[in-house]
Amino acid sequence: QVHLVESGGGLVQPGGSLRLSCAASGNIFARNNMAWYRQAPGKQREFVAIITKDGSTRYPDSVKGRFTISRDNAKNTIYLQMNSLKLEDSAVYYCNMWLSNYWGQGTQVTVSS
Repeated sequence: QVHLVESGGGLVQPGGSLRLSCAASGNIFARNNMAWYRQAPGKQREFVAIITKDGSTRYPDSVKGRFTISRDNAKNTIYLQMNSLKLEDSAVYYCNMWLSNYWGQGTQVTVSS
C-alpha cells in the first residue's frame, strides 16, 4: 500500500512561484515513475509533469519552461517547482505513482491578483 500526501499549495499572484511537495509512504517509491496532474473546476484532470525512476522528465507545452519536477529518493518525496504562474494554472494539484491507482488528496493552487 502506498500513501501520497501533497503540500505546498496556496494563493499566489500572477508571475509568482510555488513549490509543491508530495511525500510517499512505502518502500517502492524509488522504483517507480512519479507524476503531477491538476484539475480545474469543470475540467478534466490534466497531466502536468512526470519524472522517471532514473530522473528523466517530461512536460506538456502548457507548463514547459515554467515548471520543474524533481525527486529525492532518500526522502520518498517529489517536488513541483512552479514559476511564472498564470491565472490558468489555478487548479487542485495531485501527485500520482505512474500507471497506478495511487493518488494523493490534492493541494489547491490559486493564482489571482
